[in-house]
Amino acid sequence: MSVAKPAAFGDATAIAALVASGDRTAAAVVDDHLARIAEHEGDVHAFNLVMADDARSAAAAVDEAIAAGETPGRLAGVPVAIKDNMCTRGVPTTCSSKILEGWEPPYTATVVDRLVAEGAIPVGKTNLDEFAMGSSTENSAFGATKNPYDLDKVPGGSSGGSAAAVAAGFAPASLGSDTGGSIRQPASLCGVVGVKPTYGAVSRYGLIAFGSSLDQIGPFTTTVGDAALLYEVIAGDDPLDSTASPQPALPVSSKLDAGVDGLRVGIITEMAGDVIEGISGDVLARLRAAADALAAAGAVVDEVSVPSTVYGLPAYYMVAPAEASSNLARFDGVRYGLRADGTNTAAMNMASRTAGFGPEVKRRIMLGTYALSAGYRDAFYGKAQQIRTKITEDFDSAYENFDVLLSPASPSTAFALGDKTADPLTMYLNDVCTIPSNLSGHPAMSVPFGVGDDGLPIGVQVLAPMLGEVVMFQVAAELERAGA
Repeated sequence: MSVAKPAAFGDATAIAALVASGDRTAAAVVDDHLARIAEHEGDVHAFNLVMADDARSAAAAVDEAIAAGETPGRLAGVPVAIKDNMCTRGVPTTCSSKILEGWEPPYTATVVDRLVAEGAIPVGKTNLDEFAMGSSTENSAFGATKNPYDLDKVPGGSSGGSAAAVAAGFAPASLGSDTGGSIRQPASLCGVVGVKPTYGAVSRYGLIAFGSSLDQIGPFTTTVGDAALLYEVIAGDDPLDSTASPQPALPVSSKLDAGVDGLRVGIITEMAGDVIEGISGDVLARLRAAADALAAAGAVVDEVSVPSTVYGLPAYYMVAPAEASSNLARFDGVRYGLRADGTNTAAMNMASRTAGFGPEVKRRIMLGTYALSAGYRDAFYGKAQQIRTKITEDFDSAYENFDVLLSPASPSTAFALGDKTADPLTMYLNDVCTIPSNLSGHPAMSVPFGVGDDGLPIGVQVLAPMLGEVVMFQVAAELERAGA
């Protein structure tokens, strides 16, 4: 059964134009989307919380501002869904974990404030793998999200709720976070556009941390143009985030219609054949078709080796769990969230964390703590950081000869619910194509480009050098035109 309906009531750009001109009210737009959520959310479970009353109040405020002659913003009346690891003041933020039960943040994430300042209307907090740890959105304490294209399949993860919300037409845009592929992989499986910007290009203030040197917030949309608009709204310097780049948001919309004539496009050899195992034939066929489409549009296309990408997966599963072990130490049953009884402080801490964290989070905390322990730090965590440096160097070398790189975004189309939950390693392999650009900090995005042998969506990944978002979006827009 499929309930997929991208841009059910128009894409974000079209909605904002209609609302700003007075041809539609923000209230009508929100009511349409809330009605669709009410009809199909029970099947998909994209949300942990639907903010219907708040959304209607915000829509009324947008309509009042327009009636008063005020500028409504670039996203006037556009419903957006927010991944439930981004803080929203006074609204429960759970990270899909029992340990944050009942917690309402006293502040709002910068990215959410920026969307609202441009007239966007949050309609809900979306489901995710607990603390963003997973590739299928089956690790949530509140139940799995389902793929709108096939309700027996996963939507990908960890931002599966955000991807599914857009694919199902619940909102024309959403926000996710990407630590090892958690935007791009579900974007590929759900047939939507998903963007991981350059590390630091978008503020992480208010994002509950998983891996602080890897996490990045980005948009899901139905079109490349909408993704560009969302990026331009949320990107830019933020004094509240010391890791945010002082660079203002890049003008990524400026070259969406420029074409690709003369651009140099490199297909990553390791992800285009038998070097990295497990990438399915239909995914590789769509990758080749995308490369051919760019060549037909005037790009110079060739293969390029980025040899250390084959070590991305093991390096990531040292670095990310180590950072998670540190970041999640704050959830101790004392300061906020779930608290279990214990005979003393240590027993209370252990009982709270045992009851509050799910199996995958516990697995990664233990792995990360072990990697950082005395006698093992240099052998495991230190070695992984050396590989990370090598991956960055290899990408930089490739970008000396190519403007962008291409690879699959996911090694397969959406797989069945429950198919990989019993084997963590098999699940981890779903991020093999996306992890390298998190380790390097470079931008990358998934663009829908046809379907697989099973009729389910496939995304092609466009990768670019640091702060190379303009050319990345330029190439993505050409792929969108070719795949339309």
